[in-house]
Amino acid sequence: ETLQARDVGDQQRKEFYKVMLADTERLQHTVEQVLKAGVAGQRHGLIHYAPVDVKALAAECVATAVRRHHLAPGAVTLVTPEADLPLVVDGDTDELRTALSNLIDNAVKYSLKVVQVTVEVAAPAPDTVWVRVRDRGIGIPPSQLKRIFHRFYRFQSRGYKVKGTGLGLYIVRSIAKQHGGRVFAQSEGEGTGATFTLELPRLTASVAAEPPLGATDRAPARADAT
Repeated sequence: ETLQARDVGDQQRKEFYKVMLADTERLQHTVEQVLKAGVAGQRHGLIHYAPVDVKALAAECVATAVRRHHLAPGAVTLVTPEADLPLVVDGDTDELRTALSNLIDNAVKYSLKVVQVTVEVAAPAPDTVWVRVRDRGIGIPPSQLKRIFHRFYRFQSRGYKVKGTGLGLYIVRSIAKQHGGRVFAQSEGEGTGATFTLELPRLTASVAAEPPLGATDRAPARADAT
């Protein structure tokens, strides 16, 4: 309406376009979160099963977050094991991408003035894969660590408000359960940052030796067990 109401210069027009695109992206993200939350509350199994390379998927999600939030190089650091070990899980690539992206986006949004996020992929046990997202942001009171995974629940720190739907962590928890895993949070309290760990069952060496799906590949559909 502003563009229609008056003549504006090219530079000002470009600024309006940036605002419009940012608003559209924000609304699209909100709609996607609401839809995913609805599906997560009803689904009893996965849609696509295939080996997924967690290290490759984490690298993709980190790169996407840096672009989406216009972060400086080094703001989000990816740490993976030095040994070239296959860290592969059996799951749905799109669902796991959503879970990791939600955790990284949260870490960025709840950071303080300087974003410093670490995403670590590790294998704490032969049958387990961890993706840990650590920030140095506003932190979480210990009494709130379990409640933050409830649908629509949002912790608000004093003097620090973040817009959102309160569905991101609920979706992460639902996806973790669908994959036979779990997600949990750790924090010493407000102002101390927070660490979120997504724990997934790791494929055995024989199965993991098969070529896993890349970060952008999609698995063929397989009927859910009934």
